[in-house]
Amino acid sequence: MRIVLQRVSSARVESQGRLLGAIQKGFVVLVGIADDDTGDDADWLAAKIHGMRVFADAEGKMNLDLTQVGGSLLIVSQFTLHASTKKGNRPSFISAARPERAIPIYNYFVEKLEALTGKPCATGIFGADMQIHLVNDGPVTICMDSKSKE
Repeated sequence: MRIVLQRVSSARVESQGRLLGAIQKGFVVLVGIADDDTGDDADWLAAKIHGMRVFADAEGKMNLDLTQVGGSLLIVSQFTLHASTKKGNRPSFISAARPERAIPIYNYFVEKLEALTGKPCATGIFGADMQIHLVNDGPVTICMDSKSKE
């Protein structure tokens, strides 16, 4: 699994002019699931996200995690995170998992983060054409991959 984690002061996701989810302070998590991903990948990333200390403490240092600041999560599926640009100028998405494989892992990932944070996560609709509006705070943007564990 690959994710792009963005610290935000606010964010929302829409599809066809309809609001699907919105948060204030917290993380927007873009999630790409590969063919060989499992629940173990989701577990590792969920734990990393939950413990990620990138919010400012009283001294302005990035030292607090999502729970400590009362933050929320907006999680959006994004198969394009598994784009291969090795050959030519048209990306290949062959390593991205098909929906029948990816949706259960995506749902498990959301449920895992809800269990860790003790609150519901805002989400988009898997596979839909969506528009994400966000105010990246910092900006702080971190990419993680469960296979390389970084």
